[in-house]
Formats: sequence, structure tokens, C-alpha cells
Amino acid sequence: MINSNSKTTKLLVLLIFSLVSITSIAQEKKWTLQECVNYALENNISISQSQNNLLTDEQNIIASKGQFLPSVSANLGHSLGIGTQRIDVGSTQVVVERTTNVTNLGVNVNQNVFNGFRLTNLYKQSQLNLETSKLELGRIKDDISLNVVNSYLNILFNKERLEIANAQLDFSKIQVEQVKELVEAGSQPRVNIYDVQATLSADEQNVVVAENNYQLALLSLSQLLQLPFEGFDVEVIDVGTPSEALLYNNISPILDYAFQNRNEIKVAEKNIENAELSTEISKSGYYPTVNFNYGFGTNAFFTNITDTEASFLNQFNDQKSHSFTLSVGIPIFSRFQNKTAVERSRIQEENSKLNLEQEKLNLESNIQRAFTDAKAAFQAYEAAKKSLASQELAFSNNKERYTLNSLTSFELEQSRVRLINAESSLINAKYDFVFKTKVLDFYMGKSLTN
Repeated sequence: MINSNSKTTKLLVLLIFSLVSITSIAQEKKWTLQECVNYALENNISISQSQNNLLTDEQNIIASKGQFLPSVSANLGHSLGIGTQRIDVGSTQVVVERTTNVTNLGVNVNQNVFNGFRLTNLYKQSQLNLETSKLELGRIKDDISLNVVNSYLNILFNKERLEIANAQLDFSKIQVEQVKELVEAGSQPRVNIYDVQATLSADEQNVVVAENNYQLALLSLSQLLQLPFEGFDVEVIDVGTPSEALLYNNISPILDYAFQNRNEIKVAEKNIENAELSTEISKSGYYPTVNFNYGFGTNAFFTNITDTEASFLNQFNDQKSHSFTLSVGIPIFSRFQNKTAVERSRIQEENSKLNLEQEKLNLESNIQRAFTDAKAAFQAYEAAKKSLASQELAFSNNKERYTLNSLTSFELEQSRVRLINAESSLINAKYDFVFKTKVLDFYMGKSLTN
């Protein structure tokens, strides 16, 4: 009994330790950009809903195929009748209790022969709806991938900002110690201590703000991926040094590729085809319809008044009947229903064509803006690099002047602020340029994770 309890305790301890280890590993995991994009594409609710729409469209295709087949129905019924009846018995009539049993069996087959090509066009439309849903799914995946990349880059951007804030805080701490030593040595007035301590407090606040922005960026991506925020982190990747080689020299290839391959354009084109099919379906109301019907029926009858009826199976065999019907329906006046249906469909055709033109204009506008933004972002990055180099040199000189008491602490702080702003501007320009080039890659159908 003691050994059994001891083994159980060891197993429980081992299980708890394993669970803790697994949880720790999960929390330490750092997500790569590719993993984030893949996870979003596999688990996003909008994508799952769009995939379910594909399943619905596939069922609609099966249903539209079935419309070409004949419909078959069967009926089986039995009726019981109880009442009285006068019958002749010799030279007199008597009233007797009468019970009747009637069993009916029937089979009906109905086949549409012609209905103005309505079924054919409905089948084509169901296939077109599936193709459109696939394109729409691709569009949703593209948008989600771009959003994930943007959120990921935003995390890296805020992480660099946090590193700069921490570096400035470390510098301020060193500066406070140096000023204290200089004040104690009598080289600087005591008021300088208050200035550098105020700067230290401001830097501590900047670190808190930067840390909060970094955590908010992580939270935004975790929510986009629908993952728990606790322990969520991403792998730091080197986005490289922005280069003019990443820019596209000409916008024409981007526009040509986008017009031919972007999902929103293809969806608009499919919608035109769909509208044209709807017009053909509406026109079917002008055509005659031809239907063929076959019916089979039989019955058996029994009553307690007489016992001369044939057997149940013999009656079913003797009383069976067949019917064949070919019917033609010719529309003469539909109270303008057919006419208005066709006109509405034609109007929808025109709207679909206008929608395609609008999609092309929107796409061209977005690409033109992205192209211009990317060029401007690169120019801003180049300017930010020069500005940072100048501010670094100026701050280095000002530190030496401050040490020699030829510069006040306020002037040194102003120089440091300009340096911080230059560093922040460079980071902003770098990530802005990287994302703008990713947008152009997006329109060119290139991978966003490379």
C-alpha cells in the first residue's frame, strides 16, 4: 500500500513538472514572421468563414447538376371506411355494418425537357460563384498577410525605439555621476546636478512610454493572430539597410501585373460574367417550357359485405395503370414580370462593368500612391541618415565643450534632444520605407516574408 502511494506521488510530481516545462517552452517561443503569417492564414475567422462559403458553393454546384435529372416520387396510402349499407336479402332489404379497405400505390416521374436554357445557365452560374469565392478567399488572405507584416514591422520599430530610450537612460545615469564628481571637485556649479537629474527623470519616463508602445504593438499582433498575449513575443529580424535598389524604377510593370493578377480585379470580372448569366436566366421566361411526366398507379379494395374480391396481390397486378404526359407551357402575358426581370439584369450588367472600372481606378490610385510614398520614404531615410550623422558629431563636440565648462547643461541637453530626434526620425524613415516597398511587392505578387 505504501509503495503504491509512493509511485502515485512520483507520477503526479512528474506530470506537474512536465506541464510546467511545456508551459515555459510555449511562453519562451518567439514567433517568426513566416510563422505569424502562416498561423493567421490557418486560423483567422474571416478566412474560415470564406472557406465555408466554398463548401456551400460546392454543394450548390451539386444541387444545380441535380436539376438536370428527373424527379421521382412515390406514394402509398391506405384508407379505412366504416358505415352502414342496405343490401337485398331475399325479397327484403336489411341494413348491415359495412367496412371497406382501400390501398393505393403510385410512382411519379417528372422530367424537364426544355425551359429556355435556364438550368444550363444556373449550372454555369453556380460554377462561376465557386470561382469567385476562391478569388475572394485569395483577396482576404492577401489583406491579412499584409496586416500581419505591418504589425510585425511595428513591433520591430517600437523595439528599436525602446532600445534607444534605454541607451539614452544609461547615458543620463552616467552623466549624473560625472556631474556629481565635477561638482564635488568644484569644477561645475551645483545647479548642474539638478539639470542632469531632471534629464534622467525625463529619460526614465521616455523608457516607460517606449516600453508601453512596444507592449501595445505585441498586443496588437497577438490579437490579430487570436493568440494569448501572455508570453507572446516575436523573433527580431534584420530588415536590412534601406537601399535604392529596393525601389521600382517604373510603375508600369506593377500596374500591368496588378491588372492581370490582382484578385479584386478578377472578382470584378467574374461579377460581370455572373450578371450576364443572370440576364440569360431572366430571358428564359420568354421561352416555352416542356415537361414530361410518367405516372404509375394501382390499388386493392376489400369490404366485409362480400368475399368475392381477388387477393391483394392479384388486385395490385390487375388494376395497375400507366400514364404518360407531355406538357408545353407557352408564356403569353406575364404582367411585365419577364420584361422587368430582364431589364433589371441588364442594369446590373452595366453596374458590374462600372464596378470593374472603379476597381481598376482604385488599384491604380493605390499603386501610384504606394510608388510615390516609397520614393518619398527613401528620400526621407537618406535625409535622416545625414541629419543623424550631423547630430552625432555635434553632440560629441558639445560633450567635450561641456566638460571644459564652455557649454551649459541646458545647451548640452538641447543637443542631446536633437540627437534623439534624429535617431527616432531615422528609425521612422527606415521602417516606413521597408513597409512601403513591401506594399509594392504585395501588388507585384511577391512574398511578403522575404
